[in-house]
Amino acid sequence: MIIEDKRIEGENLTWIIRCPTKYDATELSELRKKIDGETEYLDREPGEGLLMREDFERLIYEDLIAKKTLFLIAEVEGKIVGFTRCIGNKLSRFKHKAEFGICILKGYWGYGIGKELLKNILLWADNQRIEKVTLTVVETNINAIQLYKRFEFTEEGFLLKDRIHKDGNYYNTVIMGRFRP
Repeated sequence: MIIEDKRIEGENLTWIIRCPTKYDATELSELRKKIDGETEYLDREPGEGLLMREDFERLIYEDLIAKKTLFLIAEVEGKIVGFTRCIGNKLSRFKHKAEFGICILKGYWGYGIGKELLKNILLWADNQRIEKVTLTVVETNINAIQLYKRFEFTEEGFLLKDRIHKDGNYYNTVIMGRFRP
């Protein structure tokens, strides 16, 4: 699915939200690897589950032709600083749902990029008549959880001791969902 480019004028930063093209694949691969190394909030340790240029090219193509999938990037001065993918479910029993995640370079946290990506995902999902949008988030990512709650996501449950981080401690995963208004 493709949406029109959107220019966002924040207080301290201007950026563009757009769908990626195959020419973004190399930069997306490098960005994902960098983001994985900046935070414990994501599922992967640095170097795990790498997606190479070819993998992103395939994802971009598949997402462009899929009816219930949206891939968006945030670009600042020609540099991709974050992205989100919302993936609809193809199984009949779950076709009313989609799941998403958001990744943003740490240096760009606090500018409202995540909020704008989320707004665009939810607008698109509502227009696609997707009844439920879901996500999972590590319990220590308080800012993300508060953001999701402001957008009418509710905590549906917890996966206890779901992840183990470099510090050797276990962390719970929060399951959240939002129903179309």
